[in-house]
Amino acid sequence: MIFKAMPLGPYAVNVYFVGSEETKEVMIVDPGAEANAIVEEVKRQGWKVTLMVSTHGHGDHTGAGAALKEALEAPYGLHSNDAHFLSDESPVREVLPDYLPPSQVDMPLKGGDQIKLGELTFLVLETPGHSTGSICIYGHGLVFTGDTLFQGSVGVSHPPHGSHAILINSILTKLMILPDETLVLPGHGAHSTIGIEKRTNPFLGGRRRALW
Repeated sequence: MIFKAMPLGPYAVNVYFVGSEETKEVMIVDPGAEANAIVEEVKRQGWKVTLMVSTHGHGDHTGAGAALKEALEAPYGLHSNDAHFLSDESPVREVLPDYLPPSQVDMPLKGGDQIKLGELTFLVLETPGHSTGSICIYGHGLVFTGDTLFQGSVGVSHPPHGSHAILINSILTKLMILPDETLVLPGHGAHSTIGIEKRTNPFLGGRRRALW
């Protein structure tokens, strides 16, 4: 399986590449910044990008999408509940000089959808809380958690689009049921595993004894 992470841009968003070694079909997760660096890596590796996906619609996770759609001719996927962020004014514009999110969503994603990359299949999990349209992508021992779950922390949940109670419920019911060895790949910062987060994440500790 192809897998690579590149922290890019001033927000150090983890841009992930995952795909099939057999077919070289690759998905880009959270194309947030530095489109040129992403294109260069794709060309260097000889990959065929068949889909770009943002785990949510905030600008630091979408800002390179338009440039990549043009350069790589790849469709763009996002949950429809977060599509409005693509046209909203964003403070990220002042920080990312090449900020240009896609103008539209080519593949509206929802929980239960499957993403196929050659012989690989990934499952879309709806995990609202950080935003109403936040998703995680799970498969082959990996879960891309965006800004829902971090190593030792969870995402912020500012209203009107966020809710801490909904966020924690999403984590408990959609992520903490995954196998302990599942690698947690967040939108920012270091990776972890589901098992480690069950045992050590202070935002989940009050519920640990009841569930595990």
